[in-house]
Amino acid sequence: MRHIPYGRQDISEEDIEAVVDVLKTDWLTQGPTVERFEQMVAEYCGAKYAVAVNSATSALHIACMAAELQSGDCLWTSPNTFVASANCGLYCDADVDFVDIDEKTYNMSSTKLAEKLSHERIEGRLPKVVIPVHFAGQSCDMVTIAALAAEYDFTVIEDASHAIGGSYRDSKIGSCRYSDMTVFSFHPVKIVTTGEGGIVVTNRQDLYVKLLRLRSHGITRNSEDMMNDTHGPWYYEQIELGFNYRMTDIQAGLGISQMKRIDEFINKREEKAEYYTRALQGLPLTLPYQNDDIHSAWHLYVVKINNELCSKSRRQVFEELRDRGLGVNVHYIPVHTQPYYRQLGFSHGDFPVAEQYYEQAISIPMFYRLTNEEQDYIIQSIKEVLK
Repeated sequence: MRHIPYGRQDISEEDIEAVVDVLKTDWLTQGPTVERFEQMVAEYCGAKYAVAVNSATSALHIACMAAELQSGDCLWTSPNTFVASANCGLYCDADVDFVDIDEKTYNMSSTKLAEKLSHERIEGRLPKVVIPVHFAGQSCDMVTIAALAAEYDFTVIEDASHAIGGSYRDSKIGSCRYSDMTVFSFHPVKIVTTGEGGIVVTNRQDLYVKLLRLRSHGITRNSEDMMNDTHGPWYYEQIELGFNYRMTDIQAGLGISQMKRIDEFINKREEKAEYYTRALQGLPLTLPYQNDDIHSAWHLYVVKINNELCSKSRRQVFEELRDRGLGVNVHYIPVHTQPYYRQLGFSHGDFPVAEQYYEQAISIPMFYRLTNEEQDYIIQSIKEVLK
């Protein structure tokens, strides 16, 4: 039986050659290929600086540390995300809270964020960091979030793990025009892959310098940052507690080759999304909503089962599609409903829009090499299952 996954990397002969070329050099890690990859991503996004790491989770962690998030502080993010968007706050011994999502975009609701900030200012529990998540590749309402950050004095870290190649208004996602830092993921199911990997982009030099240190054990070789006089050209100092979150040159070589095709990747995903949207009209489904001023990267194509019009439950639809060889998935189980977060005091009912969305959502296959024949099979299967 055929199997069509919900996501899949695309590795070309040029990608393979790029990795082999790195293997033939003297530098497999901590070398010049990582720097070239960082420059390439920064230039593409329109940002000044980029720091590549071994995963987007690591990127979120050091971004929070660079923002000086610590015990007694609070981080707010979306409940409709992978757990890493929240866990990064806990890694810093900070408290974590959530802002419910918008009913149309499934992103953090800027209206609910404003309401929560107003309420928590009275209670004295304002966040130090807010992480809006660009779900499925569509940017959050960053103009409003940036204005709220200025009013309430919090750091904005965009979790754009789904969104490299997308744009918001007149800027590429990652330009950091409306934020302090942006994080991207290069996991194999994402738009661009390095195998595993992530990156933080920023326009602030102070954050850039700190991110570089945190990526590599908190060590500096810059004499201006040292506590003591240098002992010689070999000398370095650890001036804070960092981590080994480095990306290898092998991964970066793959990333450079992949980035050369990023616009092609995005255009193909957009074509496939438009095809789905045309073909799935009239079914008991809610199809993805797109704001006019946003160009999504289309990491995911999520449909919602309309329970009032469909005789089958989401689980029935999901399992019948899986039985037909479709690797459908669900993004995401609301973070606050996970057992670990329930132990922290969260409960079902805390963020009802995210919970209702979860009960209806199914991610259907979306990737660069998805063929027309495969897409037609997916569409026909959905129609038959929903009869």
